[in-house]
Amino acid sequence: MQNPQQVCKNCEKLFDKDFRFCPHCGQQAREKLTVGVLFYNTISNYFSFDARFFKSFLPLMLKPGYLAKKFIEGKRLLYLHPAQLYLFVSVVFFFLMSTMVVRDNVQNIDKALKNAKIKPLIINDTLKAEAEKVIDSIKFDSVLKPIIDQRIPGLNDQHIQAIDSLIKNRAKEDSNAQLDFGYNTKIIDSLVAIEAPEDEIYKAMGMSEDASALTRKFYAQTLKFQKHRNGGQIFQAVYDTIPISLFILLPIFALILKLFYRKRGTYAHHLVFSFYYFSFLFTVFSLILIVDYFIDLPGALEFLIVLSTFIYLFIAIKKFYGRSWITSFIKTSVITFLYLSFVVPIALIILFIVGFLFY
Repeated sequence: MQNPQQVCKNCEKLFDKDFRFCPHCGQQAREKLTVGVLFYNTISNYFSFDARFFKSFLPLMLKPGYLAKKFIEGKRLLYLHPAQLYLFVSVVFFFLMSTMVVRDNVQNIDKALKNAKIKPLIINDTLKAEAEKVIDSIKFDSVLKPIIDQRIPGLNDQHIQAIDSLIKNRAKEDSNAQLDFGYNTKIIDSLVAIEAPEDEIYKAMGMSEDASALTRKFYAQTLKFQKHRNGGQIFQAVYDTIPISLFILLPIFALILKLFYRKRGTYAHHLVFSFYYFSFLFTVFSLILIVDYFIDLPGALEFLIVLSTFIYLFIAIKKFYGRSWITSFIKTSVITFLYLSFVVPIALIILFIVGFLFY
């Protein structure tokens, strides 16, 4: 008696129903798609760059939604695994981004900030000039009076009055610095110059005595930034956290898809779609970086390329979820709006805060 037969979902060949794996291609016979299965062996097989990549590349670029649909249908060995493809393409993109864009921007930002230091004004009047020297050393105000008494003895009332008068005028002249930092940067520079205790510096910056550890960290990093003008390092720290943040942003995108298509598969199905779509995005952006490195692309052309990613998403959603063109367009527009208007800006703010606190 012949054993019952079943068809492999991947290679579509017959084999005995008792087999756990297809003898022709090796795919598991009865594999239920879950989040665990989706990530199974992804890391261990990450660098297994074989012919499946070339089989996957053209459909990824030219057939929106095709790879995700085929993967859900069971063809999981014919094409590159979605998470594996995403990891490979994202590594290539961030390598290109780091070498072609970030490094130069970090140096330019640091250079610009260091050249933007405020130069003190010079007053010719003898008494005011003497007081000016004191201000340029310590930038006297009421918060700093105890420090002045200890560091610069012998100031008479006439000097003090001149200093008070000049400080009122200088406060107006330093308004730009106050807008940038929320405090008078020249006062802080002077305190640093005379090696004042950090607690006194933080107090002059506006920190309260009962500040939390996080608040103290923020003031410490602000002071560090003012000392070294190393904004490029903040940019570098923010950039370094982007790859990690994408492991949160991508699942959020899949969650939004799940909310709009609740009855169209499990959350793992939406993750598959998201992995392939983000792989497409990173591929497009990588190609833009490479071409723009050799040829300065017009801004209008770059805009059209970015716009094409929305059109790609629209077509991919239509083909993957099988809804009408109008419904797919409306949902794609709303999903894109929510993601770009709320999720991405919040993520950027968090990235900047994390980068600033730990640069």
